[in-house]
Amino acid sequence: MRVLGWTSVACVTSSLAIIIWTSLVRGSWMAPRLVFPSAGPPWELTSHVSPHLVVVLLWAAATLAGAGVLAGLIAVRRGAPVPVRTLLVVAGLAVAVLTVLPPAGSTDMLDYATYGHIAALGHDPYRMTPLQFRRLHPALGISVPTEWQHVPSVYGPLATFEQLVAARLAGASMARTVFWLKLVNTAAFAAVSLTADRLLRGYRAGRVRAHLLWTANPLMIWSLIASGHLDVLGAATGLAGLLVLASWTSAGPSLAALVAGALIGVAADIKATYLLLGLGVAWALRRAPRQALLAGLGAALVLVPSYLLAGATALRATVTGADNVSIARQDHRGIYVSLLGQLGLHHVTARTSLIVPTVLILALAVLALWRLPENPQGGPAVRAALAFALPWLLLWPNLRYWYLTMAICLLVMFPAVASLDWLVIPWLTLSVVLGMPGNPLLRLGHALYLVHKDTLHYLGLLPLIGVGAGFIALCVTRRWRAVPAGAAAGHKLPASWLS
Repeated sequence: MRVLGWTSVACVTSSLAIIIWTSLVRGSWMAPRLVFPSAGPPWELTSHVSPHLVVVLLWAAATLAGAGVLAGLIAVRRGAPVPVRTLLVVAGLAVAVLTVLPPAGSTDMLDYATYGHIAALGHDPYRMTPLQFRRLHPALGISVPTEWQHVPSVYGPLATFEQLVAARLAGASMARTVFWLKLVNTAAFAAVSLTADRLLRGYRAGRVRAHLLWTANPLMIWSLIASGHLDVLGAATGLAGLLVLASWTSAGPSLAALVAGALIGVAADIKATYLLLGLGVAWALRRAPRQALLAGLGAALVLVPSYLLAGATALRATVTGADNVSIARQDHRGIYVSLLGQLGLHHVTARTSLIVPTVLILALAVLALWRLPENPQGGPAVRAALAFALPWLLLWPNLRYWYLTMAICLLVMFPAVASLDWLVIPWLTLSVVLGMPGNPLLRLGHALYLVHKDTLHYLGLLPLIGVGAGFIALCVTRRWRAVPAGAAAGHKLPASWLS
């Protein structure tokens, strides 16, 4: 019975070791070049490593990560011991090391740093493109990625403010800027871990499951710490808002609703897609109109001043900018255009084709709201937020693997739907493999280049089809299989004023 637990430790440790090593030698396999400060973090090892070897190793790391998490979850399901302290120590050390290493596997964090320096130099990151910045400031521009060089910032004003502060703290160093951004990501990642550990402290199996899904999950550590995507900031603040409704009863329902709305507003002010979590609050408060209005007021108190200060350009960029990015790349939108064509609706543009996924998302959300079980650990807002988030992640045409952060942070506080783990973790694992390792310096024409650039893209639909069918089947059958309480009694939050 102990074999599963130690298999989980072995797989997770091996995966994290590969992630650390590839981050340490980032300069030999990934562009653009970073100029490191003479002293202090981040640090990099100067070496010559084949990018093709790195690609294969990272695919192995993702596979090991998924296997390790699933092995641990199977152990939890069977009541077998899981060496969770060992997992937490390994994960904690890995996160600490990756915080002081340069971002690997994605250039998004360098885009964040670019927008921060644009703002620090007095320009508008919602108007100026990274390409324009590189031409104006070539010393810093050497580290500006080319992939989104024509796209101004598509992130919320609070994200831009964080990037501005990081740029000012770093001075004339892009490498030091990404270190400050990573430090904030690490703090947010740790906050989610500590919150789950605290709220599930009397629910032993649920607590172990939460750490397997989040704290010791190399797939999340790769996405949020090694690669540095800011989704962790939206997840941490958004989840806090949802949990306030379930746990903060001593201060009264009105104040709880106001604070919950404000925290959701902060999440959306970082990345607009986290407004989806606000739908969870709205649904949870559907029978309490006064509190629903206060939650909306809380969000408005954050978002309205922020966008007034940032200007109309910021609002337009965050609403339409990400969509423009997705149109510029291959995504699954052509499927919806083709579907409309089959129905006789020809001359459909890529943008208007979004009507189809929107309708499908709402239909699947209604089914989930009807069939998902109650959630005593995280409250009704977490349950409703998951009902909206999963259909969006499944059906929206432009998906990146780090977007699944939204689903994982909700599942952490929802042990009553443990069956979803067997859908979401394989989905996340395959999505990370398909997205790895971002933009490596692979040789044109090499077999790995063809697999990475062409073949894997067309495999992206497979996990969506399988997970979508599985999610619908679970909603219909309601075979959610909650995590067993184990030796300790199931811990519940204080009775909510909504119940």
